[in-house]
Amino acid sequence: MSIQAGESFPEGNLLRAGENGPETVPTAELATGRVAIFGLPGAFTGTCTNAHMPSFVRTASQFRDKGISRIVCLTVNDPFVCATWAQSTGATEAGIEVLADADGSVTRALGLDFDAPPAGLFGRCKRFAALLQDGRVEVIEIEDSPGACSVSAGEALLEKA
Repeated sequence: MSIQAGESFPEGNLLRAGENGPETVPTAELATGRVAIFGLPGAFTGTCTNAHMPSFVRTASQFRDKGISRIVCLTVNDPFVCATWAQSTGATEAGIEVLADADGSVTRALGLDFDAPPAGLFGRCKRFAALLQDGRVEVIEIEDSPGACSVSAGEALLEKA
């Protein structure tokens, strides 16, 4: 079962590319203040690159105006792919953290993992968007299809912030 509003974001470790290699980012860091987090099937994939990430790049400043302290993208990729994708999409410039769930453990703990063998995707994250308050899920929207980006788009989540 997928994580629901009112539940705590699961404990685990994500990764980011640092100056000296991969750096661990405990999910406990997401337990302070208001955080917008969105997950997606993979960096450099069509809907993720052309719709989902751009929707958060467009709305990043509006989230901050509403008191959101961090905007985080979670994807089952390695931290080096995440860093390159963040640069190429404008996420870095917009202040969006793209964090790698390299082994998919956080995605599984969220109950949001899926496989799409025809597309070569295994153990990926369903497309979602959520608002956290001190580590507890306030709102979560999960797409029915990995190719859809409507209820999980930045604009849709912003309306609930």
